[in-house]
Amino acid sequence: MDRPNVVVIVADTFRRDHIGAYGNPYIKTPYLDAFARQSAVFDHHVASSFPTMPARADILTGTFSYTHMGWEPLPRHLTTLPEVMSRAGYTTMGVVDTPFYIRNGFGYDRGFDDFIWVRGQGDDTRPHERADARSTWKGEEDRLVARTMTEAERWLERHHDEPFFLYVDTWDPHEPWDAPDYYTRQYRESFKGEQIYPAYGNWREAGLTEDDVELAHATYCGEVSMVDFWIGRFLGKLDALNLRDNTIVVFTTDHGFYFGEHDYFGKAEWVHEPDATVGENSNLPAWLSESWLLTVQWSPLYNEISHIPLMARGPGLTPGHRQAMTTAPDIAPTILDLTGLAEPMTMKGESFGGVLTGQKTEHRPFVVSSWPLYMAEGEITTAVDSTPRKVASYMPFTVTTRERSAILGGPNDQPELYDLRTDPGETNNVWRSRPGEGEALCEDAIAFLESQGTPEEHLVPRREALDGWRNPVELTG
Repeated sequence: MDRPNVVVIVADTFRRDHIGAYGNPYIKTPYLDAFARQSAVFDHHVASSFPTMPARADILTGTFSYTHMGWEPLPRHLTTLPEVMSRAGYTTMGVVDTPFYIRNGFGYDRGFDDFIWVRGQGDDTRPHERADARSTWKGEEDRLVARTMTEAERWLERHHDEPFFLYVDTWDPHEPWDAPDYYTRQYRESFKGEQIYPAYGNWREAGLTEDDVELAHATYCGEVSMVDFWIGRFLGKLDALNLRDNTIVVFTTDHGFYFGEHDYFGKAEWVHEPDATVGENSNLPAWLSESWLLTVQWSPLYNEISHIPLMARGPGLTPGHRQAMTTAPDIAPTILDLTGLAEPMTMKGESFGGVLTGQKTEHRPFVVSSWPLYMAEGEITTAVDSTPRKVASYMPFTVTTRERSAILGGPNDQPELYDLRTDPGETNNVWRSRPGEGEALCEDAIAFLESQGTPEEHLVPRREALDGWRNPVELTG
C-alpha cells in the first residue's frame, strides 16, 4: 500500500491523569477518550527533555535535547522529522500557536514546506508579553486552540488528496486558564470568571489557600475540556475527508503540572532572591530586571510532570493499552519506521513500531527526564525559558522504570527513591532504607547519558553526588 499520511498533535501542559482513557472518571475528555479506543495507548510514556522548547526539540529531532541544548534555537546540524518527510515526497505543514517556534530566530519551522504561526498566545498578565489577543475575543472560536485547529482543518481540505505530514501544536491548556466560563462551571458551579495564576512554588508559602488551588484547578480542567472539544473537531474533519484508514495520528504533550502535589503549584519553584539587586547602570528593561531576580530553585520532575499521554492510531496498529516504556525522542524514529523511511544518523531515539504493531511488548528499561544538563549552580541562563534566570542548584534529573523512580541532583542535594507500586504519589523517600537500589538506578542513568555524548562537565556533579552517597554524609537539599 501507499505510505500513510502522518498527523502529530501536541497540546501543551496536558496532564495524563486528566484524561478519561487514563482512568480519570471526573474530567470530561470524550473526544480524546473516543480516539483512545481506536488507538494504542501508552501507559508508561515518560517525558525526556523539560520544559517546553527542549521537549519540542526532542519530538522534532529525535534527540535527547537535555544532553546538548536548552531553551534555544534548534541546532543547524540536526535533521528534523519534517525535513526527512519532505525529501521523501510528503507535503509537510506546521500549524502552531505555541509562541516560541520561530520567535527570535529559533528555527523550529525547519523542514516544513509551509508553516503557520497562529499569533496571540502569551500571558498578558505579564506586561512584557504585550499580547492583546484576549481583548479581541468574542466567542469560543476566537480562542487560540480553536483558531489553530481550524487552520489545520482548512489546510487538510486543500491537501487531503496528496501525501502529507501535518504537525499541529497548541499551547493550550497552558496557563492562563481562560476557557469560556461554561467549561469551568462543569468543575466549579459557582465559578464567576475568577483567575488564579500559578505560584511557581509552595502554594502555602505564596499565601494561597486550598480553595485558591482548587479554583485554579477547575479553570485548568475547563481548558482541558475545551482543548478536547477542538481536537475532536479536527479528528472529525479527518474522518469527513475519508483519511482515517490511511493516516497515522499521534497525540501527546510536553509535560504535566502540579496542583498542590509535593506542595507545588506550577511546574517548578521560582523565588525572589532577598538580597539580589540589579545595578543602577543596568541596561536591562524593568520587566527583565524583575524576571532576572526570579531564581530557579530545586525543582524535581515528579510523576505529575514526567508521566505524559501518548496515543497513536493508524493502519495496521491494534488498539489497546501498551505497557512498554517510551519517550519523546522515540516518536520521530517510530514515524519514519512506520512510513518506511530511513532514519537520519543524527536521531538518537529508537522506534517503538514493533510495540505498536504488537510484535514487541517491551521497549526501554528506563527513561531519564531532565532539565537541560548544562544548567549549573549559580549560573544565569535562558535554558529554563525565554528569559534569563539564575539557577540556585544543579537541576535534578529523574530516572523512571515501571516500578521505581529516582531523583539525583548535585553533590549538595539529597537524592530520592520511590517505589511506584506502593507509592505512586512519590511521598515516601526510601533511598536510605534500600541501600544500593537508588545508586544502581542512577548509575544506569549516567551510563545512558554517557552513551548519548553528554559533555563530561555536565556529568561530573552527578557522579560526585553518587560518590557522596556511597560514603554517606548528612546532606541537605
